Amino acid sequence: MLYLTLLTNVSIAQTYTSYFTGDTSDVVTAPLSGTVLMGGATENDNAMRWFLERADGGDIVVLRASGDDGYNDYFFEDLGVTVNSVESIVCLEPASGSDPYILQQVQNAEALWFAGGDQWDYVSYWRDTPLEDVFNDLILNKKITIGGTSAGCAIQGQAYFSAENGSVTTNIALNNPYHNTMTLGYNDFLQNPFLWNTISDTHYDNPDRRGRHAAFLARLYTDYGVPFFGIGVEEYTAVCIDENGLARVYGSYPDYDDYAFFLQPNCPGPNNPETCNADDPITWNRDNAALKVIRIPGTEDGSVSLNLVDWKTLSGADTMWQNWWIEAGDIFYAENQQPIDCSVGIIPSTLEAFQVSPNPASTYIQITQPAGTAMEYAIANLEGKIIQSGIVTGQEKLNIADLPDGMYCISFTHQQIRGSGYFIKL
Repeated sequence: MLYLTLLTNVSIAQTYTSYFTGDTSDVVTAPLSGTVLMGGATENDNAMRWFLERADGGDIVVLRASGDDGYNDYFFEDLGVTVNSVESIVCLEPASGSDPYILQQVQNAEALWFAGGDQWDYVSYWRDTPLEDVFNDLILNKKITIGGTSAGCAIQGQAYFSAENGSVTTNIALNNPYHNTMTLGYNDFLQNPFLWNTISDTHYDNPDRRGRHAAFLARLYTDYGVPFFGIGVEEYTAVCIDENGLARVYGSYPDYDDYAFFLQPNCPGPNNPETCNADDPITWNRDNAALKVIRIPGTEDGSVSLNLVDWKTLSGADTMWQNWWIEAGDIFYAENQQPIDCSVGIIPSTLEAFQVSPNPASTYIQITQPAGTAMEYAIANLEGKIIQSGIVTGQEKLNIADLPDGMYCISFTHQQIRGSGYFIKL
């Protein structure tokens, strides 16, 4: 066994440069699954400790398309969390997505980090390659924590802004949602639990990011016909999502205004954009409340959180619900608004009695509703395709073991009463 103490080993191959610190032997530990979304600039140390601790003393791999070994000492010794090794692999060309060495090292990782840079490098180098398959195997089967900052954060959602033709401003995005710089990918790269139908954006300190983020959601809703969610993260701030969907926000609030923003279309429907066409300004008003947005402060201990199973259950202080809407290409904001309420039009006693558990689930979900009341149910994926349907009475278990991992919508109907919600299959 070779152990390198504070020593960096550099090797150069055709498609990559590797910087290695630590023990060269591969260890097998018991990592925990999760996702880290860092908004850019300097990393938040406490969020990075959370990231490293979930590797359970294993091997950390950092992937990037520029830069060098800046993470090695930081992850290996500066944060005080014991790990077996840290390897930074700088991918130099698209062939890196098929390089046997990179594939093996990433497969052996107990935690994976994507550095900042240009997200189009990451998408164009790794999408539809063997390395993409390894990423998703780590997420869905080995169940490790992966994350990234700036560009490395922007690629984490099931939907993403690829920056293939460069960046896009709020003015362009809101006034022409099909401009050639509005390059959005969907369901063809990473498959992070709790980020299905979600698109992230970074550097949210810049107000220009917020308008374009809303435009991303409008465009995606229009293209695919289902609601999408957004997570926007300010610099020096991180969102850490654990295996149960609890999203903790780390930062230096209240000393600094470090926030993360969680965007979702309001309900009940219709809640799609009124206007979202090529060469036309977007209008997504819906009574000045098209988007319900939660602003959460990032604290040193990550004590303020949002449950991404329902996207409304909050814990901690100083959270704020906001309304966002778009009118003829201009975006507007209203603070201190009411929480989202999806129960409008449903008899409260019936809604309260209808429950789905456990959530997340792996082999079955149990539907509980008033005994003797026959209800039609349907389970659909987030593209709207019905996977399973039938009638339930009383308390019944539905087998979901054969469903692919992901987020699903379950709806129920009884006479004129309708309701719906989401559950996660892991």
